[in-house]
Amino acid sequence: MTAPAAPGRVRAFARPATPDIVDRHLGVLVAWALLAPDLRADGRVLATTGLVLLGAVCTFVAVVALDDVAGFRAGGDRAGGDRTTSARQALAFAGVAGTAGGALWLSAAAIAPHAPLWTLVLMGVTFALALRYSWGRKPSHRGFAEIFPVAVGSAVVLVPHGLAVGAVHAGVVVQALIFGLGPLLAAVYADTRDVGGDRRFVVALTSVEFALILSAPFAGAPWWLSPAMLPTMLLRLDQSRVGFGLGDLARARGLGVLTHRTTVAALVVVNLL
Repeated sequence: MTAPAAPGRVRAFARPATPDIVDRHLGVLVAWALLAPDLRADGRVLATTGLVLLGAVCTFVAVVALDDVAGFRAGGDRAGGDRTTSARQALAFAGVAGTAGGALWLSAAAIAPHAPLWTLVLMGVTFALALRYSWGRKPSHRGFAEIFPVAVGSAVVLVPHGLAVGAVHAGVVVQALIFGLGPLLAAVYADTRDVGGDRRFVVALTSVEFALILSAPFAGAPWWLSPAMLPTMLLRLDQSRVGFGLGDLARARGLGVLTHRTTVAALVVVNLL
């Protein structure tokens, strides 16, 4: 029989569910702000959005646990103790969390005012991406590993909006992509190896973010979105200066977190006005 997971291990596996790591889940605030005023206080819509959020939290818990399984089996026991037992505990925890995440998302679709096929497909693809991201051989840098946070972050905006409204316009998609890029542009500084290559990669990502910000009004977002996002663009430039100009990658990653939260605040305020 597999021993029950120790409290310390449970806390480690459940790390993405804790309040100090909320950046990937803030998309529900953007999705809520994008709604028409009469829908923002609708009980059914709020319940649907809450279930989507809880499902996303559980999915990230499963991601961390599966990542730990791979670490234990590779010989790097993060939690101490017997590696085989630890891997089994992490796998069991991932199974519970992943099942809960899937069930919560299905429940959200079941009670939602609308359930267009594309929202169901997006939830399924997001769930599959999460499992692929964590399980087996790690994807290469600048490959699948970059698709995952952008896709999941965007889905956290698009899915609750689609379930509440039944449709999505280009302005919503652009804002979802802006949100999805935020965590990636913070995390990429923690994985820097080839500084020259990473600089080009970050410049490319930053250029994409700036293009999305500047083009958002032409896609149907409020015209004042681009001016409101000026602090985001300035912080992003400073992040690049600190990370690659000064070589302070830890501080650059911290600036990335601040930039993402500034972005979320700007998107919420712009859509509420």
